Amino acid sequence: MSLPDGVERRTVDGRSRLVTRGEPVYGEPTVGEWRVWDAGRSKLGAMLALDMETGLGPAQSVLYLGAASGTTVSHVADVCGLTYAVEFAPRPTRDLLSVAASRERLFPLLKDARRPETYAHVVEADLDLLVQDVATRGQADVALRNRQFLADDGRLLLAVKARSEDVTAAPEDVFERVRERLSDGYELLETRRLDRYHADHLAVVARPR
Repeated sequence: MSLPDGVERRTVDGRSRLVTRGEPVYGEPTVGEWRVWDAGRSKLGAMLALDMETGLGPAQSVLYLGAASGTTVSHVADVCGLTYAVEFAPRPTRDLLSVAASRERLFPLLKDARRPETYAHVVEADLDLLVQDVATRGQADVALRNRQFLADDGRLLLAVKARSEDVTAAPEDVFERVRERLSDGYELLETRRLDRYHADHLAVVARPR
């Protein structure tokens, strides 16, 4: 499967690695103007490494939930168009502001992804992609609440953390419950376990119903 425009595979230190163009953020290796997108530090990077059909591309507008210090969303902003980055914690948001300083398409928001009404006046509607990587209980509910920002033909790219959802349950049981809950508002297109890169994580690609 071909990679999205703006993402390539390059040999770095003798290994085939995903790379994007942009200023380094988290000490990642670089090759000229290209920097490694580390699948071991990025669930979305792992989805690409596993050849999942994410829909990322230069013309895509994005709402990214759980941006943290900017590890993954910096790559997204380097590849895609307008990118809103929601992060709840003040400390990583300060780092995210530094990442955004050299990325004119990246807009950090110190907000709670569980409360989209607090940023609905800022974030545009009919976005192409909703990327979610939040460590909280009720991850499917967060995706459903933020569905309002997606275009009818948009895509949800969700990384489900089983241990954040229910630390006592078997991950597959957690994933089944999340899939069932998501079906209230989304059609699931593809799901993959990310254990090769991230233990007890499920990647979901879906579109609004």
